[in-house]
Amino acid sequence: MAGERPNSKRGGFGNPYGGGSGEKAKDFKGSIGRLLKYMNKYVLALIIAMACAGAGAVFFVLGPKRMGRATTILAEGIMKKVSGNGGIDFQAIGRILIIVIILYTIGAIFMMLQSLIMAMVTQKIAFSLRQDISQKINRMPLGYFESKATGDVLSTVTNDVDTIGTSLSQTFTTIVQSIASVVGTLIMMLTISPIMTLIAVIMLPVSAGLIAFTVKRSQVYFKDQQSRLGSINGQVEETIGGHLVVQAFNREKAEINKFNEENKALYKSAWKSQFLSGLMQPIMIAISNLGYVAVAISGGLLAAGGIISIGDIQAFIQYVRSFSQPLQQFAQVVNQLQSMAAAAERVFDFLEEEEELHVEEPVSLPEDHPGRVDFEEVYFGYDPEHIVLKDVTFTAFPKQKVAIVGPTGAGKTTIVKLLMRFYDVNSGRILIDGVDLKRMNREDVRKSFAMVLQDTWLFNGTIMENIRYGRPDASDEEVIEAAKAARAHNFIETLPGGYDMVLNEEATNVSLGQKQLLTIARAILSDRNMLILDEATSSVDTRTEIQIQEAMDNLMQGRTSFVIAHRLSTIRNADLILVMENGDIVEQGTHKELLEKGGFYAELYNSQWG
Repeated sequence: MAGERPNSKRGGFGNPYGGGSGEKAKDFKGSIGRLLKYMNKYVLALIIAMACAGAGAVFFVLGPKRMGRATTILAEGIMKKVSGNGGIDFQAIGRILIIVIILYTIGAIFMMLQSLIMAMVTQKIAFSLRQDISQKINRMPLGYFESKATGDVLSTVTNDVDTIGTSLSQTFTTIVQSIASVVGTLIMMLTISPIMTLIAVIMLPVSAGLIAFTVKRSQVYFKDQQSRLGSINGQVEETIGGHLVVQAFNREKAEINKFNEENKALYKSAWKSQFLSGLMQPIMIAISNLGYVAVAISGGLLAAGGIISIGDIQAFIQYVRSFSQPLQQFAQVVNQLQSMAAAAERVFDFLEEEEELHVEEPVSLPEDHPGRVDFEEVYFGYDPEHIVLKDVTFTAFPKQKVAIVGPTGAGKTTIVKLLMRFYDVNSGRILIDGVDLKRMNREDVRKSFAMVLQDTWLFNGTIMENIRYGRPDASDEEVIEAAKAARAHNFIETLPGGYDMVLNEEATNVSLGQKQLLTIARAILSDRNMLILDEATSSVDTRTEIQIQEAMDNLMQGRTSFVIAHRLSTIRNADLILVMENGDIVEQGTHKELLEKGGFYAELYNSQWG
């Protein structure tokens, strides 16, 4: 595959990983709007949660004035007792305390309900987002993943969705609760003293201005922080996955330096965003303290003049704290909203990425279709300005073995990618039994082929599960027969647990050659009409290669097969050999015909045999 995919940004150990540019979110309001639209199906639950948050705030707001009344009764009772005209009315104070306890208990119940509902809703939203991303991944074109760092995509699925879920559970109800608290507190403050209320409220424009200033400065760094996190995840994921290569080439220091650079960039954006957002709370506390001082002085003067009572001062000071606390919470919510908007933007940008084209009225092939393949004047380039395949034309007749040979970068694997419709041609046509691939759904195209690639892929699971991957309904006996045909049965029997042995995440507990045998067994079990073998025996020793070749020859009987090979000795019995150079088929024919011709194929063949 090397050399056939130009301008790839997939990564590799020497490539820089794309991250954020440090720009502000493209559309802060739009990102939040898209998230709200996504939450439409949970609107009833959200309304109930917000109603509970608002109701809880209202019940808490009613408490301080009642307590202030108790303080007034207590103060008046003490004064009467001192003057000898009476005593403290403990019954009245007791009734007030019971009412306050009831108010706070009801408020706490409403708060617990809203917390429960929001926890359920936010986790369902996070679940739905992950599910949508998972389904989206399966509809994305191969070119997207070849142009993105794997870790960056993983960061969208994990970090960004987690950020959205965590922020959602703490923002929307907090906003409603804060608004209800501010409005309720303001009303209660006005009932005590309009003058003192004016003094307390005058601090609001100052707070709002400082918050707006801080938000504007910090949003740039929140966006960059999320992007940098994706970049560093990409580097860590690929470096760990290829740690053997890193060590083999003594690149540990270089990788550490690269990580340190990414880590420093993440550190800079993270501390700046956290520092700026962290300024909001101390600023709000300082403003609140100034409000306390002003209220205390004005309240003392009004109480001395007999305009308000001592209990009113106590209640008002509590209300000032209740009035400033929602503002502090709102400052924190704005901080979370910025982080959530940056994460939501990345998630929804991914969900809105261009998908593989869907065929409106697809044509399906019968299960027993013959398997003729025609390339008609095919031109293709991963980048339209850089054509990889030029006027490729050939016919593979049913049940033929077609070998594709040529130097690295000639376009061999590109032909396979077009056959599987991982990409669509720029011009020309590819036909399977007379049907243009563009008129077929990709699923129908791919279920006609079994593939064995040079780069083996096995997942974390048992050997039995890995072989059965292409045909889940296969019986254990059929799996074992496929393994025998692939010459894998004997080595599987020697492994701990045999077919029930669990392969680890990177399948490093079996050798490279054994992994290739397992992928071949998987292809044999899938029992498809056509086969694609991309250097299928490149990772095994000569003796095993001979055994696999015998199994492959048996498997290819009765099937149209495409074999990409560098070792030309393995394809001498091919019905048709396509010789490629610089994206063009320069020769085609049988092994004997091409040798007699004495052209490029003969030169390649003779060079391998010295």
